[in-house]
Amino acid sequence: MKRARVNRRKTVKQRQSSILPKARIIFRAILLPSLLIVSVAGALLAGQMLLDHPVGKLQIEGSFQRVTPIQVEAAVSSVLGFGFLSSDLSEIRRLVSTLDWVDEVEVVRIWPDTLVVRIWEHEAAARWGDKGLLNTHGVLFTDESRYEFPELPQLIGPHGVESEVANQYLVLRGRLVESNLSLDALSMDERGAWLLKLNTGQEVRFGRRDLEQRINRFFDIAAPALASDMDRAEYIDLRYTNGFSVGWLDDMAIKIAGHREDPGG
Repeated sequence: MKRARVNRRKTVKQRQSSILPKARIIFRAILLPSLLIVSVAGALLAGQMLLDHPVGKLQIEGSFQRVTPIQVEAAVSSVLGFGFLSSDLSEIRRLVSTLDWVDEVEVVRIWPDTLVVRIWEHEAAARWGDKGLLNTHGVLFTDESRYEFPELPQLIGPHGVESEVANQYLVLRGRLVESNLSLDALSMDERGAWLLKLNTGQEVRFGRRDLEQRINRFFDIAAPALASDMDRAEYIDLRYTNGFSVGWLDDMAIKIAGHREDPGG
């Protein structure tokens, strides 16, 4: 009797396990979206191949004061063999940006077959050294200019300080105008000493310490005091703790207050 009961329990368990639901994989539900994606991608690729015809026209726009359309066309000639849609606009922009005097570049497509290249040239604000040029942002955009700009001030300094000298020039420019003075050259030497040369020939020696304080002293005190005699001055030396000295063209020197620091100060 006990064995019969055990057998009945095993039979019940086997029957219960046999009625569990079986997982069904619907392949159609999986394959249809995949086939749809492949079909759409194929259609797009085929459409691009049909529409990617050769570039029919290169349109170049700009002010063209220093850069010519011929230079731009020559720069991008190596990448114009691609189709209208497959042309690499970033590469075209990079190639045009390598030209001297090119500041900004924009490249766009115009349907059905035209590529437009728009350029903006650098605006020269100052000369750097003998042949370099700085733009209005203080960036040295060429160090071998083919053009001469004698009307622009000359900035001079060690390699790598172009931006610092340009920024200092921008600070001085407005104050020079207010004082009816014009800058011919501004330089910083290897030791960091600053020298300003006016277009009337006078040197203004700031040295390398307390630059902002000395600039203020020149414009607030020295320049007004020398306004009527500036043409007789050879140099104005601001390398003092609280004054300045003047060297005259007739070799008569005058010192106005202050204690002279070392010549490199």
